[in-house]
Amino acid sequence: MAQTSAPDVADLSYEQARDELIGVVTELEQGASTLERSLALWERGEALAGRCEEWLLGAKERLEKARRGSEADA
Repeated sequence: MAQTSAPDVADLSYEQARDELIGVVTELEQGASTLERSLALWERGEALAGRCEEWLLGAKERLEKARRGSEADA
């Protein structure tokens, strides 16, 4: 089952979510101890990947706004 001490995914920075996701993938690749643990890891990994995607999409939007702003100034 998922660790109750794990922070809420929504509160994680991109780097925190990415680093935890790497740990989840590593543990899954090595073979988690039980099916229940594997499922909990998979669910946490999906949430972490979604959080990373949110951060990346936000960064992309900020870059596009900055680019449009610099093109308008030119």
